[in-house]
Amino acid sequence: MKNSVDMYLYENKYKKMGKKIIAGLDEAGRGPMAGPLVVAMVILDPKKKIEGLNDSKQLTEKKREALFKQINEFAKEVQVEVISVEDVDRLNVYQASKIGMINCLKKAKSKIDFVLTDAMPLGEEFDHEAIIKGDAKSASIAAASIIAKVTRDHLMYEYAKAYPEYHFEKHKGYVTKLHREAINEFGICDIHRRSFAPVQDIIRKHNQK
Repeated sequence: MKNSVDMYLYENKYKKMGKKIIAGLDEAGRGPMAGPLVVAMVILDPKKKIEGLNDSKQLTEKKREALFKQINEFAKEVQVEVISVEDVDRLNVYQASKIGMINCLKKAKSKIDFVLTDAMPLGEEFDHEAIIKGDAKSASIAAASIIAKVTRDHLMYEYAKAYPEYHFEKHKGYVTKLHREAINEFGICDIHRRSFAPVQDIIRKHNQK
């Protein structure tokens, strides 16, 4: 189904206000109980429009992979931050997302005029707008969501090889029946988030045995 939303509404709005270089930011992996958090920043090139950008969750894996390649090829700039499980546990997932976004902006090579984020306020350091469900409303945020999601999926496929008993290639670390069954049988591994309630529940049950 074609996205009927004008995905360049926010970009065009700020460009009319003189903001030439606009960065979109999003993350993947706030909800899982295993694996890293991935944050991405994308600055699209208005001369190289990429068709089909949308919230990564609304796209098939095949479409995400195709767009991932196009974004990396045609965007002005792409930056990625991978936040470790240890840092997610230490900071909490909200703060880890925010820090990841700020780190992406700080290492950007482009001179950014304005930032669009998916519902993440960044404070006063960066001129920005936090848009609720921004990944379905802004092409720049959608592109960042695709980069973050595909990057994280690729990492989880690698973890699936290291920990085959957990089937990370199927659920990507999210809380599913299959994932719960695996950790009930095998316990937790190094990439499980110990600050997350489902993981704490399983640790508690194992300690009571």
